[in-house]
Amino acid sequence: MITLQVNGETQTCEAALTLPKFLESLGLNPRLVAVEYNGEILHRQFWDETEVKNGDRLEIVTIVGGG
Repeated sequence: MITLQVNGETQTCEAALTLPKFLESLGLNPRLVAVEYNGEILHRQFWDETEVKNGDRLEIVTIVGGG
């Protein structure tokens, strides 16, 4: 298990999870969020190759539709 910060709160998860799998473990649809990873906006093309690691800091913003 690893520990990381998600939106300022401590979370734990299995090691070696890719970012999309981690988001799914939080109950989020990866297609409907934007992620800042360790202070940088992470482009979606890199999500599948990015594994969350101990001490990472993520800010996750959910996209909300409306009109």
